Amino acid sequence: MNPHLKQLIDLSIVDQEIDAFEPQIEEANYKFEAAVAKKDSIDKDIENLSNEIKEEELKKSKNELHLAELSQKLEDNSKKSKDIKTEREMKSLQLEEEIAKEQVTFANEEIERLEKIVSNKKEQIEAAKESLVDVESNLEIVKAEVDEKLKMINEARQAVFLKKEKLLGSVNQKGLTFYQKIRRWAKNTTVVKVEEQACRGCNMIISDKVYADVVKAEDITNCPHCGRILYVDITQE
Repeated sequence: MNPHLKQLIDLSIVDQEIDAFEPQIEEANYKFEAAVAKKDSIDKDIENLSNEIKEEELKKSKNELHLAELSQKLEDNSKKSKDIKTEREMKSLQLEEEIAKEQVTFANEEIERLEKIVSNKKEQIEAAKESLVDVESNLEIVKAEVDEKLKMINEARQAVFLKKEKLLGSVNQKGLTFYQKIRRWAKNTTVVKVEEQACRGCNMIISDKVYADVVKAEDITNCPHCGRILYVDITQE
């Protein structure tokens, strides 16, 4: 086999090993990011519930203020009743009292309703805080696991980088430039096997002449259809 072709085959295998680390890193990071996202979601729920409680308590305060005003009005009307001189004035005062009493009833009911809402939301916050403690504890465990896994991945990747660096020192520069040009678009299918007389990059059948050149492996042969570098695994032929 042409030694330059052998170098490019070896280089493609090393590049595949390097690229294979990326999904491992993404998987490890995803596990941690998912744990962080869960924590952030609970934090957001607590924040939203706290804001909702403030809104409900503001409504309650307004109703309590209105209730105080109504109570004062009923008290004032009670004092006015002593000075009533006509039936018309009495009916007018009674109507005001009835309306005020209805409003008092509504205000009390609304305050009670708002208190229940606030109480319910406070219970939700407490439950969320309890859940948050577990999530934060698990987050620390996940982070430790992920850090350890990333450390192992980076150590293994560094070893492969060193192997590539050593290989690059011996690769023919013209062949390397050619390889890198194809790799820009072909990625990890820059150098591919020919199986059943077909390029395993584009799966197109190659001619007998091209196939014969690939088998001889005296020169670097490209797929006439896609341009990838071709080789035959003699052990499988």
